[in-house]
Amino acid sequence: MDEPLLRHFGVHVRFLLAVPLFILGEGMLHQQSTTLTPYFLTSGLVQSAQRQDFVNIIRGITRLRDRTLPWVLITALIVAWTILGSVTAGSDLGHEVNWASIGGAGRLGFGGWWFMYVSRPIFIALLAAWLWRLILMFILLKRIARLDLAIVPTHPDGAGGLGFLKRLPKAFSLFAFAVSAVLASRLAHNVLYHGVDVQSLKLMLTVFLIVLVGICLAPLLTFVIPLAAAKRRALLEYGALVGEHGRLVRRRWILGQTEVDDPLLQAEELGPVADTLALYEAVRKMRLVPIDKSSLIAIVVPALIPIAALFSIQIPIKDILIKIATALF
Repeated sequence: MDEPLLRHFGVHVRFLLAVPLFILGEGMLHQQSTTLTPYFLTSGLVQSAQRQDFVNIIRGITRLRDRTLPWVLITALIVAWTILGSVTAGSDLGHEVNWASIGGAGRLGFGGWWFMYVSRPIFIALLAAWLWRLILMFILLKRIARLDLAIVPTHPDGAGGLGFLKRLPKAFSLFAFAVSAVLASRLAHNVLYHGVDVQSLKLMLTVFLIVLVGICLAPLLTFVIPLAAAKRRALLEYGALVGEHGRLVRRRWILGQTEVDDPLLQAEELGPVADTLALYEAVRKMRLVPIDKSSLIAIVVPALIPIAALFSIQIPIKDILIKIATALF
C-alpha cells in the first residue's frame, strides 16, 4: 500500500460530499423549474393564442424525460467507463486506488473492488443524470424561445420581461460546488504529496471554471435571438415615437405654434419629454440574455470555494479572497 486512503481526498469528497449534494440539488432544480416555468403564462409572455403550443412543449419535454433510451445510453456509458477504468493500471485512476492494493502486488482488495464497481459507477450515474437534466432544460427553454413571446423591451427587469429566469442558475449551485470540490480535492492530493505547484494549475482550473459556468448558463442563452430581435425592432419603433414626440414639443413650445394639438402630446402613458426619453433609454439598456450578476455569482462563487481552498495550501487565503472579491465586484 503506497499511500493510505486518508490521503486520497478525491475519494472522500466524491462519495461523502458530491453524491449527497447531487441528490439534494435535484430537489432545488425541481422546485425552481416548477416555480418559474408557469410564469411564462401568468406573466403574459406566452399569449393566449400560443397557450396550447406552450402546453405541448411541456408535455414533449416530459415524454423526453421519461424515455428509456437516454438512460440506456447513460448505463452503457457507465459500464464502458467502469471496464475502461479496470485496465488503467499506472494511470491517474490506478494511482487513486493504490491504497486498496494487496501486498503491493497490484491486486485490488475488497475496498478497491467496491470503489471501482459500486461507488464510482454510482457517482458517474448521478453526474450523467445531472448533465441530462441540463440538456433537458436547454431543450425546454430553446423550444419556448421559438414561440412568439410578448417581450416588453421597456420592462423594468431589463430583460424584456424574462428577468425572472435569472433565478434559475441558483438551482445549479450545489452541482457546481460538488463538481468543483471533486476536482479540487484530487488536485490537492497531488499538491500535498507529489510536489505539484498550484500555480501550474491556473490554466486548467480557469478553463474548467469557464466550461462549468458555460454549461450551467447555456439554457438561458437560448433567449439571445428573440431578445436581440425585440431590441432591434424596439429601438426603431421607440426611436420614431420619441422623435415624433420631440418634434411636436418643439413646434408647440419652441416655435410657438399653439395650434399644434396632437393626441401624442396628450397621451398620459407617455408623459413629459423626460418620460419618453426614459422609455428609449430602457430599450437601449435591455440585456440580450436574462442573466445578471446574481446569476453569475450563483455559479461562480460555489465553484470558486473549493478552488480557493486548493490554492490556500500554498497561497495565503487573504490574498485569494481579495482577488476573488476584486474579480466579482
